[in-house]
Amino acid sequence: MLKLGRCRVPVEIRTLMMIDSLDMTDADRDLIIGQCRATPERRIVITHGTDTIAHTAQVIQQASIEGKTIVLTGAMEPYKFGSSDGLFNLGSALAFAQTLPAGVYIAMNGRCFEAGSVRKNRDSGIFESI
Repeated sequence: MLKLGRCRVPVEIRTLMMIDSLDMTDADRDLIIGQCRATPERRIVITHGTDTIAHTAQVIQQASIEGKTIVLTGAMEPYKFGSSDGLFNLGSALAFAQTLPAGVYIAMNGRCFEAGSVRKNRDSGIFESI
């Protein structure tokens, strides 16, 4: 996706898990938190399934990882379907990660939400502030 989007931002990619977000456990979220704490990078983008992305963002926020900007993003339509919003969301997440102050955020559909203040509206197919 980064190559397709012609990304010129230097990135280091780590694959932690490839599971449906509905199958994520507390241990999986602890792994994500541990990696966020351990990495020397101060700007982090996490790709995540949209069903539980808001919960994961809130758990990361509650972990109080100081001095890092962490942006979670995903796709309402899976990338493999071809008409996905994933490429756009990933690009937005990279831009938000470079410009926002330290904290935990969700980037979806050109918008950025602080963790704990967003939900997925399944009926309308968008993320919205709460």
